[in-house]
Amino acid sequence: MDLGFSLFILVTFVAIVLSIEGGYLLWNDRRGPEVQRLERRLRSLSAGQHGTDMGSLLKERHLSNTPWIDQLLLALPRISSLDRVLEQTGSSITVARFLLFTFLAAAGTFLLLFVLRTPFFFAVIMSAVAAIVPLLVVLRMRTKRLRKFDEQLPEALDLMSRALRAGHAFPSAMQMVGTEAAEPIASEFQTTFEEINYGVSSSDAMLNLATRVPSIDLRYFVIAVLLQRETGGNLSEMLDNLATLIRERFKLLGKIRVLSAEGKLSAYILIGLPFVTAGAILLVNPDFMKVLWTDPVGLKLVFGALIMMVLGAFWMSRIVKIRV
Repeated sequence: MDLGFSLFILVTFVAIVLSIEGGYLLWNDRRGPEVQRLERRLRSLSAGQHGTDMGSLLKERHLSNTPWIDQLLLALPRISSLDRVLEQTGSSITVARFLLFTFLAAAGTFLLLFVLRTPFFFAVIMSAVAAIVPLLVVLRMRTKRLRKFDEQLPEALDLMSRALRAGHAFPSAMQMVGTEAAEPIASEFQTTFEEINYGVSSSDAMLNLATRVPSIDLRYFVIAVLLQRETGGNLSEMLDNLATLIRERFKLLGKIRVLSAEGKLSAYILIGLPFVTAGAILLVNPDFMKVLWTDPVGLKLVFGALIMMVLGAFWMSRIVKIRV
């Protein structure tokens, strides 16, 4: 089969899949069940109706835009943890769409390598690596958003402290952060204020905030607020001290990141070097690498090397990871 014709088939397949997905998303945004539910709610509010199901303030996060896919995903283990990670990225991507991107990345890589007539074993390994790429991108987005949240937290605490000294209540101080601060801290504090405003207790709303944003500094803030409500004390002064503590912690953390940057770079090079070298040798002289998956001893060496690499990567990550 000609290489150009094979690539044309692959690109056509991907284009058809993406066109179907885009058409479905367009239909769902205009005629989907969520849009129809909102239209019924608006009609009922404009007509002055007061239904019990229409007045619910509960917020539900769906794993998919299709009910039967939602029910199917709920049966999978650890799916709630994946949904929470996607929520912590700040994006609107659902679990179903994320799994679709993962499948397309793995299938596209496998088909491309299969068309290029690479060994089946190598194609399977590279497709597995491609399936991990979307998860790594999501984890990177999550880490970047949480780091930005931690950088904005001291200023938010100072704003709340000034608001409390001016005579505002604690929910009003939360609302000021939600309206005047930048993202991502503004949306999280605004959500907490809305929960308190809708009748959720302050303790539960603060615990929900700590659950949505897994930040150590934010947990210090939540614990301080909960303790102040139980034991009393000057909350504004406590917030000032906490903001100062977080700033000093960031200074020390910056120094540690500089000192550990060389170790992280060495770990990345040592982990990626075997795969890059094996891929280059496979492209230059495939017969030289064929012994690794045709001979039983070669397979044992490959699996042994992978296990040692995983152990080495874990050990180096523990060395360069210093908690502050």
